[in-house]
Amino acid sequence: MSAKKIAIIGGGNLGTAIAQGLMKSGFSNAADITITKRNTDTLASLKSAGVQVEKDNAIAIRGAEVVIVALKPYNVREVLQEFSKEFRPDQILISVVTGVSIDDLERIVPGMAVVRAMPNTAIAIQESMTCLCFKNATEEQTGFVTDMFNQLGAAVSIDEKLMDAATVLGACGIAYALRFIRANIQGGIEIGFDARTASLIAAQTVKGAAELLIRENRHPEEEIDKVTTPKGCTIAGLNEMEHQGFSSSLIKGITASYNKIVKG
Repeated sequence: MSAKKIAIIGGGNLGTAIAQGLMKSGFSNAADITITKRNTDTLASLKSAGVQVEKDNAIAIRGAEVVIVALKPYNVREVLQEFSKEFRPDQILISVVTGVSIDDLERIVPGMAVVRAMPNTAIAIQESMTCLCFKNATEEQTGFVTDMFNQLGAAVSIDEKLMDAATVLGACGIAYALRFIRANIQGGIEIGFDARTASLIAAQTVKGAAELLIRENRHPEEEIDKVTTPKGCTIAGLNEMEHQGFSSSLIKGITASYNKIVKG
């Protein structure tokens, strides 16, 4: 598919990560990306890489074929309403904002192809898990957006009713995984490793575990069984973790995050 001009409205952590990922993956040239923020000083590194940095959202929208909205949830409707006249029917509007439905977007820009996307911050290194849902999109538009997010990790289309759950499992999940790694590092230090070595071992071990599941299409228990020998140290550790509520606390944390989104 041919390259498209992309505007990212909102140069915060996620918007910046998307811009970085688009460039690093080679999906977009820096010159084809425009990113907006009131304080453009914080976008100096992107500007030096060739990205167009802009304070005026209207200018960014007018020059784009694809508009990615990466604003805070509390002001996304206000901003889109303010600039609704700048959008064109041939553009694709992609929202990566939590809690803004695809119907909300269509009401602001009726008739446009609208996409709700939920990536995570690993998009900056092309390792995001991104969930997508579409409305009014052609096959070509759906293919372009899916291909874009596949270049930035892995993408899957889901029913919109699952988008809040996807936010928790995929986006909040980055923090859960990092907290697990952090605990592993602390444990590694306690049993004798220096912090740097413990960090490397813990992070690479989690990366390897994830790759086993993805590449081999395995269930976690298949791989667990391979390292839990009778009367061994692995099963002793796993059982102690379960006695202390390891799985239960993780599941409760996931449901607590979900309830926070749904109930506010």
